[in-house]
Amino acid sequence: MIQQFQFEELDLKGAYIIKPFVAKDERGDFIKDYSEEVFKENGFDHELKEVFYTSSEKGVMRAIHFQRVKEQAKLVRCLTGKIFDVIVDLRKTSPTFGKWRGFYLSGDRKESLYVPEHFGHGYLVIEPSIVSYKCSEKFYGDLDDGIIWNDPDLGITWPLELVDHKIILSEKDKNLQSLGKFIGKITTNI
Repeated sequence: MIQQFQFEELDLKGAYIIKPFVAKDERGDFIKDYSEEVFKENGFDHELKEVFYTSSEKGVMRAIHFQRVKEQAKLVRCLTGKIFDVIVDLRKTSPTFGKWRGFYLSGDRKESLYVPEHFGHGYLVIEPSIVSYKCSEKFYGDLDDGIIWNDPDLGITWPLELVDHKIILSEKDKNLQSLGKFIGKITTNI
């Protein structure tokens, strides 16, 4: 069985669910989740600058992160396990500014989520997982920013029942700003 790349644009313009190329036979799967040529043919100019992997236990919450400048477009894929992945549109002129969408990504499904520049991104680990980020820009720790995971203005509906309502947050993620504070920052920088 062979599955070709498929690109499905989401209602937050510029974000996509991408099904990779998969060749499956009695030996298992051969998966290609990125091809510069195929991506360009489908309108993506996603030059890879860095690739990261996270390994996380059930209940880990990685809050809504982004870089303030030198924004990163990301191709996110759960290699093993299962996560609830969330993106937030942070483009101040977008009609969907402040809107979020959530997706289940898993090693079984093999899909990637394309997160454009100027979006926040985070996830909740449902099963022990390894997640890959293929980034279009380098990570700059001094430019890293975020919005707290339970911000009432965002109103993200995290499936906390799937982790028995027990989450594991880094100290940094416990102290992130609200969406309102972020909006105040971008308004004063216009």
